[in-house]
Amino acid sequence: MLTKLLKHEFRATARIMGPLYLILLAVALGFNFSARLMDTRNVVLNILAALVILAYVAAVIGVFVVSFILMLQRFYKNLLGDEGYIMFTLPASVHQHVWSKLIVSAVWFIATGAMVVLSVFVAAADVSFFTDLLDVFPKLFEQLNAYYAVNGTAFVIEFVVLMLAACMSFSLQFYAALAVGHSFANHKMALSVVFFFVFQFVMQLISGTLLVMLDQGPLQALLSGLNFHVSGMPAIHVAMLLMIAMTAIYGAVFYIVTTVTLKKRLNLE
Repeated sequence: MLTKLLKHEFRATARIMGPLYLILLAVALGFNFSARLMDTRNVVLNILAALVILAYVAAVIGVFVVSFILMLQRFYKNLLGDEGYIMFTLPASVHQHVWSKLIVSAVWFIATGAMVVLSVFVAAADVSFFTDLLDVFPKLFEQLNAYYAVNGTAFVIEFVVLMLAACMSFSLQFYAALAVGHSFANHKMALSVVFFFVFQFVMQLISGTLLVMLDQGPLQALLSGLNFHVSGMPAIHVAMLLMIAMTAIYGAVFYIVTTVTLKKRLNLE
């Protein structure tokens, strides 16, 4: 059932995100031409070029904003709004509903970041730019294969996992606030906003306490007693794994809050 939910979510969201990505690339191409026109002495062309550049900046911001709003809208509309009556009658568990939203949101967040990077390449591209890339990439791959093949591959995998975990945790914090806020009979959206800031405050308090413990507390004393010390590439891998673990724990807390609330306290009236 999760596969069917994912297909439905991707189809529904691709209708919005796909055209936005095409618009972003088209505006980036216009940016490329406009940047060259600004060297001329024609005032009208300079004004048009400046407008296209502003349109590109607005398009980049707009793509991120829409992907964020779409993430909230799909969760709210499908599970907490009128469609919730239909969605929860499907032969799918609460976990499957939440995971379908999480996976699709994470994919679109990462895809949006990738498309923005691609648009930057399109905006900055010229013949010499691509020629330089053709010269740089072979040398870069040669260096990676010669010295950092294993570490480089591991770092890429760790980075991708961290990005997925971060996107899901980011989404779950909003899902949890919406789910808890909509467990009440009145002022659901206002309470959702309140709970979001409450969750933020609590998590910041816990994070600050943990940082103090790491710097001055018994854990620091234990690590000092064990003479725990790493440097170089191992230190980077340890740092990445710690960030992945902390992000996963952060997300797990909100996942539990979201799923338990949807199971026990959801109020669709």
